[in-house]
Amino acid sequence: MFMPSKKDLKTALEVFAIFQWALSAFLIATTVIFVNLYLVVFTSYWPVTVLILTWLAFDWKTPERGGRRFNCVRKWRLWKHYGDYFPLKLLKTHDIPPSHNYILACHPHGVLAHSWFGHFGTESSGFSKVFPGITPYLLTLGAFFWVPFLREYVMSTGTCSVSQSSIDFLLTRKGTGKMLIVVVGGLAECRYGIPDSFTLVLKNRNGFVRMALRHGVSLIPAYSFGEENLYKQHIFTPGGFINRFQKWFQRVVHIYPCAFYGRGFTKNSWGFLPYSQPVTTIVGEPLPLPKIENPSKETVAKYHALYIDALRKLFDQHKTKFGISETQELVIV
Repeated sequence: MFMPSKKDLKTALEVFAIFQWALSAFLIATTVIFVNLYLVVFTSYWPVTVLILTWLAFDWKTPERGGRRFNCVRKWRLWKHYGDYFPLKLLKTHDIPPSHNYILACHPHGVLAHSWFGHFGTESSGFSKVFPGITPYLLTLGAFFWVPFLREYVMSTGTCSVSQSSIDFLLTRKGTGKMLIVVVGGLAECRYGIPDSFTLVLKNRNGFVRMALRHGVSLIPAYSFGEENLYKQHIFTPGGFINRFQKWFQRVVHIYPCAFYGRGFTKNSWGFLPYSQPVTTIVGEPLPLPKIENPSKETVAKYHALYIDALRKLFDQHKTKFGISETQELVIV
């Protein structure tokens, strides 16, 4: 009888850890919607749905009020397997004292932002040891908090809404040592999530700079070397019907519907799991900003340019360690 080795079991756990997170949003959302439709249309248990919606309305603002973190969820053993799948590695270039608050801007988004979730939504790469005394708040789209049960799962990892009111709340609460993590390029940057692409959607993304100025907190640049290699994409003919649809869809909803693919449950199969490629995230030096409650466009542009310079410097200092040519530069669009 075939008995799997410890290595086989470890690999299976790593694949499961990635699979459950990558598809949890779809599976939970689909299950909640269809179960509640069934309860309302085909059974007499519709009050259950009413109770769920009542709780959702009552709890609607929680993602913008610090969320509902459960450290026991962040420390699940499952997340260690998640980090080992790639593997993920988190490095800092400077000490980050917990006597201040920070906004950490992440690049690139990639297709599904796997490294950013692993580093800051879990303890898979040892965040609390790398940044002692710092509490991370990974910020994401409010849509993740619209579905009951899914929102609880997402919030349990310390994730909150990326809205302005959410950022204001977190940075005006008493105490220091808070690090707000913003993946600046967002879903618009997914189209550049292809191997050996170093293009960032950043030229007109200055909201995070404005918020940092309003609260007088330091900006920290961070770059994940290898995030762009986790998926491949099918590039449609420029000017063709599908390509025009992609651009139209992006203009309307600010999301680029890319045709990405990766590996399946086995190493050489095709599917939608990321490739098991190493990803190393380098966290740079904090860039201090003055506190200006209503910064002008010129002031925001000034510090936005300083931030881009700091990010380019971080990229240039470390790129050759990861097999990137000395002549390769970041492309900002």
